Amino acid sequence: MDKAEARKEIETKTIKFLSEEFEVDPSSITPEAPLKETLALDSLDYVDLVVVIEQNFGFKVKGEDFMRLTTFKDFYDHIEAEAAAKA
Repeated sequence: MDKAEARKEIETKTIKFLSEEFEVDPSSITPEAPLKETLALDSLDYVDLVVVIEQNFGFKVKGEDFMRLTTFKDFYDHIEAEAAAKA
């Protein structure tokens, strides 16, 4: 699988589990959309988000990581980097 295919898989998988877990319209999850506002995250939702990321990708997102993840593109970039580091 090349890098573009891997990225597309990350985006597709992420949109699927976020839209299900946080009950948002998948079409609202775009690369430029603000992560926190789109998912209407509160502090407990961040805990849920950490759990679903771990279940789907096999790594934990730390609190300090969330501070720099403002858009879904940032989120995808982070997942891609963590996945590459594990490979």
